[in-house]
Amino acid sequence: MVSSVCGGNQVRSTKTSVSCLQSSMEVGGVMVWGCMSVARIGELQFIEGTMNANMYCDILKQSMIPSLRRLGRRQAVFQHNDPKHISKMTTALLKKLRVKVMDWPSMSQDLNPIEHLWGILKRKVEERKVSNIHQLYDVVMEEWKRTPVATCEALVNSMPKRVKAVLENNGGYTKY
Repeated sequence: MVSSVCGGNQVRSTKTSVSCLQSSMEVGGVMVWGCMSVARIGELQFIEGTMNANMYCDILKQSMIPSLRRLGRRQAVFQHNDPKHISKMTTALLKKLRVKVMDWPSMSQDLNPIEHLWGILKRKVEERKVSNIHQLYDVVMEEWKRTPVATCEALVNSMPKRVKAVLENNGGYTKY
């Protein structure tokens, strides 16, 4: 299972456009947390305020665990994508919940399938005409729920190619 706090991406609304940004510092942004597996998307949760360890642990309990249950996967491997949310508290919680955590270089977007899913979501949301924040919430949730299983499968199954490309590029950015 891959998790993200929108990878630092924020879905935000301007007067006439909606975009996912690489900055978690965008003022007026709408931040979301979501997770996915090879089998399907999991929960999506909107976040208000600044993310801290307590909030992150609450999200893991309220959204990740139900997603694991719904996916029927008791021993999924959890992949963080933002090291600032990894704390003693979150590590202890995941251990208590018996969730295996992938040891990997966080913030490596080429190696995180959900980052690519956020890009797909961004494009889908941008295609829609959103005029206010309430519509933005609705459109984001609607497009998230429309994510095909084939998209999740393709993103996760592309990981061997992605790892190979990153290694061949000495850890640098790749086209994937």
